[in-house]
This record gives sequence, C-alpha cells and structure tokens, in this order.
Amino acid sequence: MDYPNLQQFYIPEEQSIYLLSHDDAKKLKDWVNLCQEQLEQLGYTDISMIGKGAFGFVFGGTSAHGRRLVFKFSRITLPQHIQDRLEEEAFILGEVEHGLVPQLVEFQRIRRQAILVMERAKGMDLEQFSLQQGKLSPRLVVHIAAQMVDILQGLRSAAIRSGRPLVHGDIKPSNIVIDPETEAVALIDWGSSVFAQLDTHKQFVSNNVMELMSGDLQNTNARLGDVYFIGEEQLNGALSSPRFDEQGLAGTLYALASGQSCRFGHRAIPPTSLGLPLEFARVLENLLDENPDIRAQAGDYLLNNMASIARTVMVDLDEPPEPHLIPVWSHTELQDIDTVAYTSRKAFLKEEGIEEPIQDMDEVQFDRYYKNFLQGMGETEKAFLASISRLAKYPVVGGIAVRWEPDGVYIDSCLNLNDDRLKDSFITSVNNMVNLSRAIYRQGVFKSCLFNAKDTLHMERENTQIPFQPVQGMQIPYEVSAAPELEDQSRMHSYFEDGKDPEEFLELPQSIIKDLELLNQIHHTGLIIFESLPTHLKIHSYYRLLDPSREGEFSDCLARILAAVPQISGLGISGYMKMPYRDTRFFSHIDRLPEKYYPKNPKQILHERQPEVLNQV
Repeated sequence: MDYPNLQQFYIPEEQSIYLLSHDDAKKLKDWVNLCQEQLEQLGYTDISMIGKGAFGFVFGGTSAHGRRLVFKFSRITLPQHIQDRLEEEAFILGEVEHGLVPQLVEFQRIRRQAILVMERAKGMDLEQFSLQQGKLSPRLVVHIAAQMVDILQGLRSAAIRSGRPLVHGDIKPSNIVIDPETEAVALIDWGSSVFAQLDTHKQFVSNNVMELMSGDLQNTNARLGDVYFIGEEQLNGALSSPRFDEQGLAGTLYALASGQSCRFGHRAIPPTSLGLPLEFARVLENLLDENPDIRAQAGDYLLNNMASIARTVMVDLDEPPEPHLIPVWSHTELQDIDTVAYTSRKAFLKEEGIEEPIQDMDEVQFDRYYKNFLQGMGETEKAFLASISRLAKYPVVGGIAVRWEPDGVYIDSCLNLNDDRLKDSFITSVNNMVNLSRAIYRQGVFKSCLFNAKDTLHMERENTQIPFQPVQGMQIPYEVSAAPELEDQSRMHSYFEDGKDPEEFLELPQSIIKDLELLNQIHHTGLIIFESLPTHLKIHSYYRLLDPSREGEFSDCLARILAAVPQISGLGISGYMKMPYRDTRFFSHIDRLPEKYYPKNPKQILHERQPEVLNQV
C-alpha cells in the first residue's frame, strides 16, 4: 500500500511534532536547536521559534542594540532553487518602503544556510487575534481595511524603490500583524511576492519597449499563495496583477468579519449578513463575486473610496451572545493541549469527483496536499472543511458527526473546550460550521475526531515482519468525571453505529474489537484511532469516563486493548468515536443567512443599550 492511501480515512489537518516518529521529532528538534545556536553565535539574544512552514522556519530575537527582529531560515533539505527563493524574498522586501511593512535588515548565508533578517512587527497575527476574539467588530474590520488599502495603493508604485508595481501574492490573516493596543497593522511574509506583469487595466507593465519585447508575456511569474484566500485568477495561473492582492484582501476581511479561516463561505454566510456598514458589505460581496468584471469594479471602488468609508462614525456595539447551535462544554482549568483533527474526507471528496492529486508525498508537503484536495470542490463545501480545520486551532477535544439527509442536517457532537476564555470565539466557529453544513445539499456522513496530540502513544519497529510492542508502563490515558453523569436511558449510545466505514483500511484484531464493544457498555465519551505505518504505530485517543463506579472495568478494557497491539498486522487507519448519549440536533437546509447591516446611527443604539457610555464617546 503506498503512502497516500494511508490517509484515506482520517487525515490530520497539520502535522504536530507530537505525531512525528521519535527519529523525525529528534531531527526537527536538533534542526531548531542548530538554528538557535547559529543566531546566538551571531550575537542575538532571546531566540525563540515563532513559526514554521513547508519551506522554512521563522525565529524571533533581539539584536545587541535591543532591536526586535525576525529571522527566516529555509529548509536545507529542499531543492536549491526553492532555497534560493529566500534571497528573492529579501530582494523584493528591500524594494518596499512603507510605514506598515517591517523593513529588511539583511540577508546572509552561514555556510549553506540562508537567513533573512527583518524588523519584527509589534503584536500578533490576525489569525491568532481572530481565534481569541471571534468575529472582529465592524469598526475594527473597517479600520484594518483602511490600513491595508493604503498598503495596496503603495505597492502600485509609490512605496516601491524601482517604481514598478508589486504583488504581495499571499495576503491572509496570518500574514498581517496587529498591535492590539494601537490597532495598527503590518503586512509580513513576502515569500510569494513578484513584480506585476499586468496593471489593473490588464495592460503589460514595462519601463520601455525593449523590456516589453524581451519579456515573457505568456507565462505567469506568480506564486500560488494560500489557496484558502487567493482569488480565481491567481489560483488558475493568470499573469500577475495588483488585482491578486485585492482578492487576497477581500478574502481576509471577509474571514475576519465572519470568524472563519477562509474566503469560501461567502455564499452561505454572505458579507451582507455580518453587521458591516451597507456600502462596505456590498463592496466586499462584489469583490467575492464570480464575475471578474464585477470583482474589478469593486476593487477600483474600494481603493478609490476606502478613505471616505473609514471616516464613517463607528463604535463597538455590544452584541448579544451567540446561541449554542450544538452543545459545547468549556472548562476553566487550563491544560496544555495540542489539538489535532482527523477527519473522514474521502467520501466527501469522492462526491465532488476529486481524485488524489499527488502520488508522491512527504510530511513537508502534507498541508499543501490537503489544500490541493479542495480544488474543484464547491465553495460552500470548501468552507465547511475549512471550518472543521479552524476548530482544531482551539484547545478542544471530542468529536463531530454530520449526517446529510434530504430533509436537512443531523449533527451529533461532543466538544470539550479547555480554555473558557475562548468560549465566545469557539461558539462562533462552531455556529459557522453548522450554518455552512445547512447550505450543503447532499447525502452522506462526515466525521471529525479532535484529540490532544500530546496524549498520542507511539510504537516503532524495524520492519513489517516484527510486531509492534507497547513499552513497559505505557497506558491509554483517560479522565474521570468527579460524579456520575446520568444518562437518559431512552437515548441510545452513538458509537458510530452506521457500521464499518468503507474508507478504513486497517483491520483490527477481534480481541480489540471485543474490548471496544465492552467499552461501549460503560457510560463514557471519547475516541480512539489506530494509525499503522510500516515502522510506526500511533494510537490517538481521548477518553472521559462518566461513571466513576465502573473505573476498574474501564481501565481493564483499555489495558487489554493495549496488550493486544502486537496482534495488529495490517497498514492503514481505523477509528472509533463515542458520544455520551444520542442528542442529535436537526437543522433544516438554508441557502444563505439573512441580511444584517451596521446601524446608520450607532450612537442612538449605544444610548439605548448603554446610556452612561455615550457621554464618553
């Protein structure tokens, strides 16, 4: 069985270091330590890793003069032409002179290792800010839009040393840093930037006739960017244009205003339903339109009129808390959780006619492998999958089963959030997932398991002829409720009673199946996933016992399951999820949410709700 087929049932959203084999995790840690040591040798202090991606690692540090800096390393295991992109990024960043763009400090090489050094923007990226805050207020969305439009106007030549229009190519929330105190933003990560080939009127950009004649006018110089945010032209390989960044900005503003992590949900949850000012909402809706001419007109309107839109009097209005469309439990005791979501996407993708696009895949390519799966799917289906991905960015464990039927959508869930401070934001993300599922017309089941990767058990072997062996003292972890949580006996357990999933390829031994059936008789919630690779077995789990009086039986079952691991002989993935009781929520289908705009007289609304605050505005 080739490697991609092992991902058919449960596909992880992102490869956590806690899911890597011992050797791979050690290589990653050694590499990070080496980068930190190199920076310390150069005289920098307070070194810490602040990000990683398919192409490299990003560290933060402080210079000898107290200047806060960012260091970008390319992975030396990548082909040389990919590593050289870091030098290209440094050149382009050096071309940009704008107050909202952190400046290039230097580009240097230490032996084979390339390092890009730049200023560090103050604050946090807007993706993390959004996960903390949920939907950003209409006032803040408009304020961010005004600053970003100023950057886009500068990139059309005014802020570029050479005067040539520049395309950032990867505008998204995680590439925009906000200072929560001042609400000033900064645009970062110029790895997808190129000089524009076309201007906004689709005319070729050149300084002279000779450059036009010698240039490549047929092939795009554009880079892909994040497929969750880039527009159709960039995705389909059109010649690069400043229009690309209008599309990236539109997707970003929509995601921030709606509490999502992509641009795709705009048909089911339109910008006109998010409480934005009417003019701004309609411009945003037109920027996300299917018609390229409408998109271009909206882009022109936004850049020409954003300054006046931003002068609109806006205040933050206290909105009533969002309803819980499906149950969510949250806890005040904080736990160190590294959430990973495994989801059953294969049947979902098959219905869209999507086949596996990549046959050779390694872990560095994993995230992009999944994103490539999205191409060709319907917009709302993409948004639904992205909404599940967003849930895994919170410290949450549990599971979701969504079942589509002709009469509507049925959702079983068990979601436990381990940070009560994030509850409002998490509820918004959950409700988005529910509303997106309501706008999908299909039949089938989608399952998602969310677990703490730090609890994953790892076993390794030399080859497939040797059985996996649990090490001495290894245990499948579980929690116990302080008191019995009584169950309505009229409700049935929901241990995925829809039978064996056709996308599972790992045949578990009968002894393990028998103990899973015994577990099913004990009141609990949780999940267990066996992921068998040629030399590496992972057991992902989350269990919470809801009847403390049966803890002895429960722990014995888990011990026997672990003891039977040497009987596992196949490759693939098999998973089981248990809801505490059948509490299915039903939702009728919708096409899109109704319109909702920011009030024309916000001070009047504020006075009605908080008269004592109005005097301070």
